[in-house]
Amino acid sequence: MQAVSLEKRLEELEQIVAPYRSALVAFSGGVDSSLALAVAARALPKSRVLAVTSNNETYLPSELGLAEEFTKRLDVEHLVVNTRELDDPNYAKNPTNRCYFCKSTLYSDLGRMALEKGYGCVVDGANKDDEGDYRPGRKAAKELDVVSPLSIAGVTKAEVRDLAKHLGLPSWDKPALACLSSRFPYGQEITPEKLTQVARAEEFLRSRGYRQVRVRHHGEIARLEVGEAELEKAFTEREEISAELTEAGFLYVTLDLAGYRSGSLNAALEKKPGKKARKTLPVLG
Repeated sequence: MQAVSLEKRLEELEQIVAPYRSALVAFSGGVDSSLALAVAARALPKSRVLAVTSNNETYLPSELGLAEEFTKRLDVEHLVVNTRELDDPNYAKNPTNRCYFCKSTLYSDLGRMALEKGYGCVVDGANKDDEGDYRPGRKAAKELDVVSPLSIAGVTKAEVRDLAKHLGLPSWDKPALACLSSRFPYGQEITPEKLTQVARAEEFLRSRGYRQVRVRHHGEIARLEVGEAELEKAFTEREEISAELTEAGFLYVTLDLAGYRSGSLNAALEKKPGKKARKTLPVLG
C-alpha cells in the first residue's frame, strides 16, 4: 500500500475517534491495540488519552514491560489494572464462549473507569477480519458500546501491519499473541496454577528466540506448537525444552509436528460425535 493511501487510511481512523474528544484505550500491547492507541494519540490531545492494560494471570509477564515502553514512546498515560476474569466461574470453566465472559468483565470495568475519569469512549483494537471470525468477545464489546475504529473503517489484519509499519510502531511485525487461556482445551478448568505453568514455559521458549510459539495445556501433557521454520530448532533443542517444561510441572512434553496453527484446539469441536463440523469455529490464538 502506498504512503499516500496509508495516510488517507490514518485520517479515516482519526476522524472516527476525534468526535469523542477523549478516549480510554484497552491496550494489550499487540499490534492491533498498538495501532488503535497510536491513532487515538494522533486524533486527540495526548493528555486526553488513557491506555489501560489488564495485567492478570492470562497475560505474559514480559508483555507488560513492552506495553509500558510503548506508552512512554507515545507520551500517553498508562494505567495497569487487574480485572480478575478468573473470579467469574463462567470464565474459569472454559466454555466455548469463554471470551464473552472475559470481555464482558474487562469492558464493564473500563466503561465504569471511563465514566468516572471523564473519557468520552472506550476504544479497542478489533479489526475488520475479527468480525468474520467466531469471536464471542465482539458480542460483549458491542453490548457495552466499545468503539472499534479499525473495524468501523474496514481495516484488515494485513492493513493493520502496513499502517503500524508506516507509523514506525515496534509491534508492526510482532507475532499474534492471544491470552494464555487460549492454551486450554474447552471444558478444561483454567486455574492460576495452570496459567503459571504455561507462562513459564512460553517465556522460556521466547527467551531462546522462538517467535511464534504456543504451549497447549493438556493436563499432564504439554503440546508445543512453534512456527514451521522453527520446528527443526525445537527438535534439536528437545532435551533442554523437555527439562524446562518438566520443571514447570508437566509430566510429558510433546512437539506438534504440524507446527503452530491459530485456534488449533478447535479441531476437537469438529470431531464431536453426532454433530456436523462447524463452518466457522472460534479463532482464539
